[in-house]
Amino acid sequence: MNVKIQSVALNNHRRAFEIALAGRGKFSFPYGKADPEPTPEDPVDQVFVDPELGGEGVTYRLESGREGSVLSDHVLEYHRDPSTMRDLMLHQLTVEAVRRVEESPLGIREISRRLSTSPTQLYRLLDPANHGKTVDRMLELLQVLDAEVEVRVK
Repeated sequence: MNVKIQSVALNNHRRAFEIALAGRGKFSFPYGKADPEPTPEDPVDQVFVDPELGGEGVTYRLESGREGSVLSDHVLEYHRDPSTMRDLMLHQLTVEAVRRVEESPLGIREISRRLSTSPTQLYRLLDPANHGKTVDRMLELLQVLDAEVEVRVK
């Protein structure tokens, strides 16, 4: 997602990091989800937006000297941010499509023809780094590959 972190603060009363994400607002991230977990016996000694993580993560140091990091993606996933969840679903669909293309007896040209697209566009659909594709198009591709996609709402 590449979401920059603007600031981080500790909220020991709520036992959470308070993280402000650029363009997204303020989110809490519970200590219990961090690794290593801060505890009353080993509290956070220092926390900062880490430039070595491209400003997309915070690093914290416990009094014992152990260190951990929390990335902006972890925060958004914990809060089930809709765009983050969409990207995760697209990634899962892409990984499955790549696996099925590798196992398919159909060639790239035949798959492209059945999708009414070019091989170049098919390779873009199969690229996990391409975030410009749609869920609809990935479902079409998986249909061509004889996959049955099931969506569950819990």
